[in-house]
Amino acid sequence: MERIIDKEIKEYLGLMGAMVIEGPKWCGKTRTSEEFAKSVLPIIGKNQIEAINVLLDKGEFDFLDEEPPMLIDEWQLIPGIWDAVRTVVDNRRGKKGQFILTGSSVPPRGSEPLHSGAGRIARLTMRTMSLFESGESNGKVSLKGLFDSNYKVSGTSRLSIKGLATAIARGGWPKSLMDEGDNVTRIAKQYLKAIIESDVSRAGEGYKDSDTVKRIIESVARNISTYASLETIRKEAAGEYGTLSMNTLKKYLDAMQRIFLIENLPAWNPHLRSKTRLITSPKWHFTDPSIAMSALRASSEALTKDYNTFGLFFESLCVRDLRIYLQSLDGTVSHYRDVNGNEVDLIAELPGGEWGAIEVKLGSNDIKEGIANLIKLKENINSEKMRPPAFLMVLTGGQYALERPEGVLEVPIGCLKD
Repeated sequence: MERIIDKEIKEYLGLMGAMVIEGPKWCGKTRTSEEFAKSVLPIIGKNQIEAINVLLDKGEFDFLDEEPPMLIDEWQLIPGIWDAVRTVVDNRRGKKGQFILTGSSVPPRGSEPLHSGAGRIARLTMRTMSLFESGESNGKVSLKGLFDSNYKVSGTSRLSIKGLATAIARGGWPKSLMDEGDNVTRIAKQYLKAIIESDVSRAGEGYKDSDTVKRIIESVARNISTYASLETIRKEAAGEYGTLSMNTLKKYLDAMQRIFLIENLPAWNPHLRSKTRLITSPKWHFTDPSIAMSALRASSEALTKDYNTFGLFFESLCVRDLRIYLQSLDGTVSHYRDVNGNEVDLIAELPGGEWGAIEVKLGSNDIKEGIANLIKLKENINSEKMRPPAFLMVLTGGQYALERPEGVLEVPIGCLKD
């Protein structure tokens, strides 16, 4: 199954001695890495982990002398592997593409590697599958192309509103694409169950209260695509118990970020004509919108009957896909909001300072509002200190890709690709 990240992996194997691919479990890291690896170090069972740790303590790295690239899956189970790989890469005097490490969590605090791996180990984040990778977007509109002033937008999405709701509830988990009917949400539900029962406690320095983990995840799910404060999350997660401290909440949230469960959207900080103060709070998001759906025990059918909730989940779906597409361009995505209530849902930015502004609107009735928000932002940018936007776009759940009379693009998520 071809993934957008494939070309990045190939590129970095030709540039660096080793690379690590990080991301949520079950997103396809191992399967994708196996396409490039020539040998594998399986980490299976407590006895093998203990044996490898003994070898690492003695500085004996012969077990790494297999045909490169060598895949080391879930390397964080033996944190010492990182420094060993770095040493072997150095000893091989600049040979490229020696190791591929994969990990679904960052090592617990206190067991991090001694060295960053800078200059030897490249880092890539792998997420669940975008709509283009799953075949639900036809890719008629290229995000990379939008940064070209001569690019012409056209195309028709075949993805219906019902199809969008199904894609949100199912998520981009590779294994879920093989399921049908009521089974499409099976993988997302099992993923969440594993997170609640074990994964957070392993990453969170002994925090093993699965009920608290469950309530925090449910609160974040209720506040998906919003600026809800930490205090809001704390109160909701404490519930009738009322005993969750802010310090404890932050530690749980840190653990959830370390296992790539939560991936909030940061704020953008542009140069404005006015001295308007910006809101720097992030927006709440999981790495995949299906996590929030599973946490709230929501169905795709229920989503289509609640337009406001559908819109928030649709925005989270768009954030996931934009992150995947922009990573392939070495870009980033953020949001804009000021104290006067002016906001734009997404800002796509490339390393050279090029940027585009994106409003997310599920239905056609809200497109005019999105256009007004985009034009207001464009007029407020200080063009003496930064470039004007390469494009203004309303990303929709509709059918047709076109350019509006105002110069704003209207693009269905079912037409977008990297």
